[in-house]
Amino acid sequence: MRPWIPLLLAVLPVACPAAAQDRYVPLEQRLDPARLADVGLTPDQLQQLNGLLRDAQAHAPVAAAAPPTARATPPAAAPMFIGLDDGPIKAHATGSISGWQPGTLFTLDNGQQWQVLKGEMTLRRALQDPPIEVVPGIAGRWFLQVDPDLPKARVFRVR
Repeated sequence: MRPWIPLLLAVLPVACPAAAQDRYVPLEQRLDPARLADVGLTPDQLQQLNGLLRDAQAHAPVAAAAPPTARATPPAAAPMFIGLDDGPIKAHATGSISGWQPGTLFTLDNGQQWQVLKGEMTLRRALQDPPIEVVPGIAGRWFLQVDPDLPKARVFRVR
């Protein structure tokens, strides 16, 4: 790839069609001379790039122009791991909890219901309405935690 192409791609949005009626402003006047020198364009390449931008500005359709005061909002970045952007759910389980296995249904005091998909645990003593936390994992997985010192159960939301 030619070294001036990234500069062209960065500057093209600046050559706004609404300014097509205005005089073209060369890159040397738009950009910091030190940054322009870092790109390493030869004088001939700089002249070619200015010509391309001047032509693009002159031939751009005016109807597609955005108002000069409008700024484009960059698209929101997609999360790297789906589900990890969700926060943990803190609530109390309703009733007595003596353990869990696949199929066990937990009803929370906030109205949610979570069913155990994987994991099995028998508690030494039953807990009455214990505080629990349902924490997100990678790829939309959720884990129910009764106690930080105990293994978590992999769960899915029923309601």
